[in-house]
Amino acid sequence: MQYIDNIIFFIALIVGFGLFFKSLKEIYRNILLGKKIERSDRPAERWAMMSKVALGQSKMTKRPIAGILHIIVYVGFVIINLELLEIIIDGIFGTHRFLAGIIGDSAYSVFTATLEVLALLVLVAVVIFFIRRNFFGVKRLTMKELFGWPKQDANWILIIEFTLMIAFLTMNAADWALQQKGESAAHGNFPVSSGLIGSLIQNFDATSLVILERGAWWFHFLGILFFMNYLYYSKHLHIIFAFPNTWYANLQPKGEFSNLASVTQEIKLMMDPNADPYAAQPDADPNTVPDKFGANDIFDLNQVQLLNAYSCTECGRCTAVCPANITGKKLSPRKIMMDTRDRIEEVGKNINKNGKFVDDGKKLIDDHIQREEIWACTTCNACVEACPVLIDPLSIIIDLRRYLVMEQSAAPQELNLMMANIENNAAPWQYNQADRLNWAQD
Repeated sequence: MQYIDNIIFFIALIVGFGLFFKSLKEIYRNILLGKKIERSDRPAERWAMMSKVALGQSKMTKRPIAGILHIIVYVGFVIINLELLEIIIDGIFGTHRFLAGIIGDSAYSVFTATLEVLALLVLVAVVIFFIRRNFFGVKRLTMKELFGWPKQDANWILIIEFTLMIAFLTMNAADWALQQKGESAAHGNFPVSSGLIGSLIQNFDATSLVILERGAWWFHFLGILFFMNYLYYSKHLHIIFAFPNTWYANLQPKGEFSNLASVTQEIKLMMDPNADPYAAQPDADPNTVPDKFGANDIFDLNQVQLLNAYSCTECGRCTAVCPANITGKKLSPRKIMMDTRDRIEEVGKNINKNGKFVDDGKKLIDDHIQREEIWACTTCNACVEACPVLIDPLSIIIDLRRYLVMEQSAAPQELNLMMANIENNAAPWQYNQADRLNWAQD
């Protein structure tokens, strides 16, 4: 019976990580629903970009207050969870503060003191974030696409992070109080928890302190497992996906749009003076499915675009700088990414239920993203520039537009008129080519 705690711990560990990897596998399957795209070129540049943007948080500080607070939470939470290694070893083998025996008491004291200071900073940052999000009325955090679950999700994340830090400090404070009573080995230095919580519990008897320390220890461990599995349902997937997302980012100049290979081939043929327009074309494979121009559903987007949707932090920096949104248009680049992810999840649930995708009569266009949103975009790339993890909402908008124009001939009247003029007059204006220089005669 003395090993019952270790057995329960091991089962919880296996179940927690098992469910986590099951969720990641499902997300990976969903991303593979998109079209393949070659993004393995210039690997050195990609590693540097990932290190700078995802690991170094270089784009966060363009909004200094939110950026610095985010870096504090990011660095603090990541480093504090290094202690998870010690918790796992202690939980499996029944040891107590295993790392102290490995690195020595002096180094361990520095380690625990550093974690405590970071935990305090995380607590302060999380409280500021909560107040700012809920009581300060920041415009990009109060837009209608965040009503309901997105706002609740953001608040739940802050609450979970707060309680995990409190549990961590309570665990340390109880251990400190036990050390003062000579009931626990003197490992670690706890400058924060001993002052904030230790002074309140130092008069507890040893039994109560052991229960408090063990309770906080278990709560912290199970809380981490819960948080890890909650990520699947949360915008905080960017904690994981920001790294591959920045690695696979588009490294071409932002003003350089992609061209469809089939269209490029036809233009080159048209411009080739040696090409025979009457030459017989090779027989087409009757089993080949014709390529679709643009995208009307997630299956037509590429895999990096679907990865973008899972990586979106819903911070709204893209929408805050969107000129269409600022002037009252319906477009919100953040909503484009949120809607894309919602459609991916809808398709994923369909596959889970049926074993394969069964046509549900829904598409990304109209059922999730309205045409008014698509045509409101000015293609200025402000949203792409603003994103802290290099997400590209514009590429999705362009592909949706291509479908409307090239598959449905459903462009607005103004664009149809312009394209007809280019076709007939080689210019967007509605007059004959011979009259194009008349303006210069005056």
